[in-house]
Order: sequence, then C-alpha cells, then structure tokens
Amino acid sequence: MSVRIVRLGTPRIPGEGLRLGTVRRPPRGVPKSEFARQNWYDVWFPNLAPSPASMQLGRAAASTAEWAVFARKYREEMAAPGARHDLELLAALSRRTDFSVGCYCEREERCHRSLLKQLLLEHGALLEPSADGGNST
Repeated sequence: MSVRIVRLGTPRIPGEGLRLGTVRRPPRGVPKSEFARQNWYDVWFPNLAPSPASMQLGRAAASTAEWAVFARKYREEMAAPGARHDLELLAALSRRTDFSVGCYCEREERCHRSLLKQLLLEHGALLEPSADGGNST
C-alpha cells in the first residue's frame, strides 16, 4: 500500500489506485464526465493545491531563490489546520490502500507536487518510489 506522485493526464500505472487531483482548477476544455477516462483524476482535491497567489509565485519562479519563496509560502499554507488534517488523512490512507496525487505541471521539480511529496513523507506517508528510480519511501 502506498501513495504515488503523478503528473495528471499521463497514462496510469497498474496498481496506481484512485487518482486525486491536487490542483486549483479542473482541466480546461474537458467535460467533467471525461476527467477519469482521460487520466486526469478520479476525485478533485483542491485542498492541497497552492492558493492562487502562491501559484503565481511558483509559475513565475525563474531562480532557485524565487522557487524557495514559493516553497515557503506553500508550506505555510499546508501548515494550516485544514491542510494539515488532509495531509494526515492521506498519510494514514497510504498505509491501507494504493492511490495517487498529482498536478498538471510538466516538471515535478518545479511543481507543488514535489513539495507535497515531502510533506506527505513528513506526515508518515508510504510513498511509491519515483518513476525515475528515486527512492521515495
């Protein structure tokens, strides 16, 4: 049992389980009835997406220092009671069932999902190793 960090809209991996979209907005131009079939997500879970203001910081981050500002803001948002409870819930679920969480961004290292991965680990989640061979557990 574990959680996998994925890019939404990519083909599913066998055993991936339920896919949660931790994004602020649904995919553009895609009917809601097609979200799961087109591998976007099964459940929209914007609770763990960056706020619109933070999202702008992340998208505009051109340097390591600018990315660090975004990362700090996102971590502050995820320290709020509601987000903290959601992280604890997902961490607990990862020890009981397989599921995945993700975002649309092409580069995980410049996406909130890289920070979400760290936060889930800090909350005791069991993570599936990265597709690139990195050890996430």
